[in-house]
Amino acid sequence: MRIDDERGSDNVEDMRGASGGGFPIGGRGLGVGGIVIALIASYLLGVDPGVILGLLQGTPMVSQAPVATRPAPRPPEGDRKAVFVSRVLASTEDAWAAIFSEAGKQYARPKLVLFTGSFPTACGMGQAATGPFYCPGDAKVYIDLRFYQLMRDRFHASGDFAQAYVIAHEVGHHVQRLLGLTARMEAQRGRVSTQAYNALSVRLELQADCFAGVWANRTDRTKHFLDPGDVEQAIKAAAAIGDDALQKQAQGYAVPDSFTHGTSAQRVRWLRRGLETGDVNSCDTFKARNL
Repeated sequence: MRIDDERGSDNVEDMRGASGGGFPIGGRGLGVGGIVIALIASYLLGVDPGVILGLLQGTPMVSQAPVATRPAPRPPEGDRKAVFVSRVLASTEDAWAAIFSEAGKQYARPKLVLFTGSFPTACGMGQAATGPFYCPGDAKVYIDLRFYQLMRDRFHASGDFAQAYVIAHEVGHHVQRLLGLTARMEAQRGRVSTQAYNALSVRLELQADCFAGVWANRTDRTKHFLDPGDVEQAIKAAAAIGDDALQKQAQGYAVPDSFTHGTSAQRVRWLRRGLETGDVNSCDTFKARNL
C-alpha cells in the first residue's frame, strides 16, 4: 500500500496522554471474564462498544458528554503509526467528499481520536479492549494503536492495507450516520425483538464493510495506492473476524441468532462487492435478499 507521500488529515486528535488505564491490550487483558469474550464481536470493525453492551444487556445506550477542554493536540510527526492513521483518514476524506459531491451533497469529515486504555466519549467510556469503534454521538472514530499488534498476534492479520481497512470500516459507520441509516437503526431498538435487531445490526455492519471497499476502489482509481497482495490482506482480516469465527474461537460453537456483525463469508462478500464496484448503491444490504 503506497501512502507515504500522501497528505495527513487535520482531524486527528492525540489524546493518548489524557487516557485512562482501562483494559490492557493483548496478553492477559483479553482474558478478563465473559464480558471481553462477549465483546470480541466488536473487534476490528464494530460500532462503539457502549452500543454493543447496550444491545447485549437489553438496555439503551447511555450518553456521556465529552469533557470540554483546550483543543486536542496533534500526533507528533515522528510517530510513524499515528502518521499512517492520519494519512488513511485523509484518503477517506478525499474519497467520500468526491462521492458526496457527485450526489450534490457535502461530506462532513469525522474526527479520529487516538487514545490508550480507556477514554470518555459521547457514547460512554470507550475501552481499548473492545477494539476500534465509531461513536455516532460525537461523530468520532476511536482507536488505541496497540490494537494493530493484536491484529497480528490474535487474528494473524497484518499489513498496511488490513490496518487501513479497519479505519475505513469505522468511517463507513460515519457515512451511515450522515445518510440517516444509523438513526433508522437506533429507532428500532425496543420496537423489535433482540433477534430481529441483531439481524439489522448485521446488515449495518456488512454495509460498512462494503463502504470500506468503495473507499479502496475509489482511492485506487485516482492514486493507484494498492500493491499486489493488499486486497488479500483485507480479505484475510475480514474472514478472521466474522461472528462465526469469533464465537467458535471463544466458545467452540456459533449461535447465529446472536450474530451482530455477520459471518466471515458475508464480511468477505460485501467487502469484495465494494472493492469491485466502487459504487455506494451496490452496498444496500438492507434490501438484499441474500447476505
